[in-house]
Amino acid sequence: MVIVGLRNPGRKYEGTRHSVGAEVVDVLSARWDAPFKSGPSRVAAEVVNHRVGDRGIVLVKPFAYMNESGRAVASALRYYKAEVGNLVVVHDDIDLPFARLRLHSARGTGGHNGIKSIVGATASQDFWRLKIGVGRPPGQMDPADFVLRPFAKAEREEIDFLIRDAADVVERFLTDPDSAVELASLRRPA
Repeated sequence: MVIVGLRNPGRKYEGTRHSVGAEVVDVLSARWDAPFKSGPSRVAAEVVNHRVGDRGIVLVKPFAYMNESGRAVASALRYYKAEVGNLVVVHDDIDLPFARLRLHSARGTGGHNGIKSIVGATASQDFWRLKIGVGRPPGQMDPADFVLRPFAKAEREEIDFLIRDAADVVERFLTDPDSAVELASLRRPA
């Protein structure tokens, strides 16, 4: 199983809406006491190798920017000999209400450029997506500018709870995908 937390790499983008997926895999890494390391030379990403029961799990944070993350994801799938159906991508979503989660598979890109890149590189949309609602841009703000901004101070506490909830959903998914879908849909903002 390969679990990818999408982001834009670098300090400039830490804590932004677009990098919330990477924050979820960071929580998993900390829970499992398994630090991220540079991946193999053929995998342009930071990775964690872990086991849950008898199942091998790889956490991935691509070194590529969001819109170009597909090649890193495809190379991780090839290197770790994982099928696209055993891929979970955790990412931001401006069309999902703020502080909501949704887990599903085999859907369209929803206009998300990171997902478009992964679909293009894997030639498939048959993977799981854990979407994290980051809210809509205010007024006429360009969505691309909005997702590159950090969360407002008033939003950050709720997002930190949501990130932990999203990590719970991923852990549940590893043992029971159906109940993970239900758990994600039950998550409501405070």
